[in-house]
Amino acid sequence: MAKRTHKAEMHRPLASVAAVISISLAGGSAVAFDGAVAPETVARGVYSPFVGRSYPDKVLFGDLHFHTEISFDAGLIGTSLNIHDAFRVARGEKIISNTGQPVQLIRPLDFLAITEHAEMLGLATAIRTADRRLLEDEWGRQTYELFHSGQQGRMAAFADIIDIGTVQGRDPTAGLDLDGDIWLDIVDTVEKYNDPGSFTALAGFEWTFTPQGDNLHRVVIFGDGAEKTAQTRPFTFFEGSDPELLWNYLEGYEDTTGGKVIAVPHNANMSNGLMFAPTKFDGSPMDTDYATKRARWEPMHEMTQIKGDEETHPLLSPDDEFADFESWDVANLSGTAAKEPEMLRYEYARSALKVGLEVERDLGVNPFKFGFYGTTDTHTAIPTTREDNYFGKYQHTEPSANRHNIDVIPADDPALRILTAQESAAGLTAVWARENTRDEVFGAITRKEAYATTGSRIRVRVFGGWDFEVDDLGAPDFVATGYSRGVPMGGDLRNAPEGSSPRFMVHALRDPDGANLDRVQVIKGWIDAEGKTHERVFDIAVSGDREIGEDGRAREPVGSTVDIQNATFTNTIGAAALSGYWEDPEFDPAQDAFYYVRILEIPKPRWTTYDAAFFDIELPESVPPTVQDRAYTSPIWYSSGN
Repeated sequence: MAKRTHKAEMHRPLASVAAVISISLAGGSAVAFDGAVAPETVARGVYSPFVGRSYPDKVLFGDLHFHTEISFDAGLIGTSLNIHDAFRVARGEKIISNTGQPVQLIRPLDFLAITEHAEMLGLATAIRTADRRLLEDEWGRQTYELFHSGQQGRMAAFADIIDIGTVQGRDPTAGLDLDGDIWLDIVDTVEKYNDPGSFTALAGFEWTFTPQGDNLHRVVIFGDGAEKTAQTRPFTFFEGSDPELLWNYLEGYEDTTGGKVIAVPHNANMSNGLMFAPTKFDGSPMDTDYATKRARWEPMHEMTQIKGDEETHPLLSPDDEFADFESWDVANLSGTAAKEPEMLRYEYARSALKVGLEVERDLGVNPFKFGFYGTTDTHTAIPTTREDNYFGKYQHTEPSANRHNIDVIPADDPALRILTAQESAAGLTAVWARENTRDEVFGAITRKEAYATTGSRIRVRVFGGWDFEVDDLGAPDFVATGYSRGVPMGGDLRNAPEGSSPRFMVHALRDPDGANLDRVQVIKGWIDAEGKTHERVFDIAVSGDREIGEDGRAREPVGSTVDIQNATFTNTIGAAALSGYWEDPEFDPAQDAFYYVRILEIPKPRWTTYDAAFFDIELPESVPPTVQDRAYTSPIWYSSGN
């Protein structure tokens, strides 16, 4: 059992009260979160207290960044699985992988977005099918012949395509019309697999802008069906090499179709300081119009995926012992430019949220007021995220005894290389919705009632408000109370009552097929009167007999049950569920702030350790043998109105 702890009074009455409760929860999507009574049912004398309930009560898990054999950096380097295969495995079927191995998810996903690269759409298909239009072009025929000359030729052809397309910024397929009806085929297939109430399929694409090797990619996700998405075509960076031009495309789509669409940045950690810089892309000062557009069109950030975790970095958060997690921090996406320490502040989500507070102080608009979600960014058409079921993210990194030392990002300088062993098994997006439909899934994302996990299906709810009490945490109508007297993740707190501080209630439940929970934390960031930003981590619930100290931290680690040699662990430590109540002990109503929740699991074997045991090979030295997977909720913001 987790220890119940009431923290001592700190700066004011009720300051930083932390109630830590370990409880057993089981069952369906809304267990322990039910209990709302709709007022109209009481007036009508309706017996069922749930008639008329309208708040989101289902947690759904899915993947929103996903490539199949259609994408040039998948199909050209070995991926053979198609969109149909992708949906089959996402919906729980066993399939045969690109390397001939059977694979199946432990449980089906609830939703999936297909997001092929917009650039050179159709090239991989044309090479595979010996398309006449490709073979009649001099460059096309040379590429086709090189591709079919063997593995060395295939990789040389791919390197040439990458150089022309991303380094030179020139479309080698221009004028060949290789994309043809591929986009229409994609949206029609997405529509075929969309099953309202059971499974949600979404259409999208990736805008693959990589200036000088720095990652500025965005994943574009549509909230509509084929009747609207078929009216557009993916927007490539060849057509517009500036995020503002992409936003203009999104605005044009909505104006023309009446549809819904957003763009989501990913892998800021490989942008070498560009993704969250407080300037426009051309380096000119950010203005109110630019900040407003960015906040409008980019309401989410892809927090975690194959190419590293993007919450924070040890150099940015030296007092956070969990900051160094799955870090890719040596170079840009192409491995051509080394990382400089001053770049980091503009590459990680926590620091970007603080930069947003600074910009808002100057412009009155926060351009980085985004929520969090996680994805796989798989290039195999297989969305595996568990450490014990990791099928890589490229065909040549599917399970094998020698996959650990393959270059994922090759570089002339060995210090800038990234190896397969450093791939993260992450991640997943979780949303709170009323039902499993396209409108509900997309709606949860755009209102930021969504969160990221690094692969586990951890369930977490958080509410912030002004008048919650510790007893509300254990009430059967916890969720109804949260919505009626506060705001969920992604929400805003304003108009602080005199003498009050924000109060937060959190419920977290482990993945039923995974590891127990170590702790629940609130991460706060704020800006002071001088315009300087700060951050602090608070433990609000911990498992076992550990105590939360006066500084708001439980410094004793949870321990470990991992048997590294055999790649096993037990849930004899940690807690199946943790709940925490917390009031900000340092709240200043004049200081804008954000709060998000981080849930940590107990240690378990990393996927590389499972590989070492399965293939009887040595552990790679480049990564730790264990991992503490986690979840990050979208923030709740406090605005002073100043």
